[in-house]
Amino acid sequence: MPARDQPTVLLFNKWDVRKIEVNDQGLQNVISLIPSVAIPVTFGRHEHQRMKKADVHIVERLANKLMHFGKRYAKNTGRMGGKKARIYKTVEAALDILSLETGKNPVELLVKAVENASPNEDTTRIVYGGVVYHVSVDVAPLRRVDLALRFIAEGVRESTYSSLQTIEEVLAREILLASGNDMSSYAIKKKNEQERIAMSSR
Repeated sequence: MPARDQPTVLLFNKWDVRKIEVNDQGLQNVISLIPSVAIPVTFGRHEHQRMKKADVHIVERLANKLMHFGKRYAKNTGRMGGKKARIYKTVEAALDILSLETGKNPVELLVKAVENASPNEDTTRIVYGGVVYHVSVDVAPLRRVDLALRFIAEGVRESTYSSLQTIEEVLAREILLASGNDMSSYAIKKKNEQERIAMSSR
């Protein structure tokens, strides 16, 4: 079938991702926006292949981070774990809220939020002569996206635990604030804190 005759596939049958651009040049190869899927599910086919995570749709990566709902020994460990269909409904509802509030393509706002919340620097430990030093290092592009999505998911978890707000509302608000580089966003705060610590370790 010629390319011009192929039907347009919309994400969740609502949003077109073909015209969305990644402005951060360092992240262009690691933020995937596959235009030919309605529901981005890879069933973990990328898991055992090196660097293959970069080809997973950014919405699916967000859903995967949201399923990891709680740290080890935390009060809410295991909550939402493995419930991917439920998380997809949550993400879709959050994108709906964003679309209604802003009138923009919510996937574009998500990409912008990831760009703004991805840290450029981190610290690592170096042991030299029995003394531990913390040294500032640059963050790889794939890890930058991972950290940004982790910060967003952590912000949603912290805001919704023992709260009257729904997870959809909090997720939509977090994406909106992060896309605007707002300091009241949990993800932006975490990014700035990490870069500040790295700067002091130079």
